[in-house]
Amino acid sequence: MPAPNPENRVGERPDETPARPCPICGKPATFTERPFCSKRCANVDLHRWLGGVYAIPAAREPDPELDSVGKPGGAKISEP
Repeated sequence: MPAPNPENRVGERPDETPARPCPICGKPATFTERPFCSKRCANVDLHRWLGGVYAIPAAREPDPELDSVGKPGGAKISEP
């Protein structure tokens, strides 16, 4: 059995995969650095993730300790 080529992934051959553009600079992606065109673009993307540039937006839940105006104490309902 031949030794696997480190440039091939799971039996793929470079000529079988269409070149998609690099998400950072738009150049065609290389097979070894996929989906990026170079190690530099991969590092730029990693820096953006670690720096918090990419974030998944989430809705904040209202704090139960604050009332509707944002003052401490919560909403109090008076009994008749």
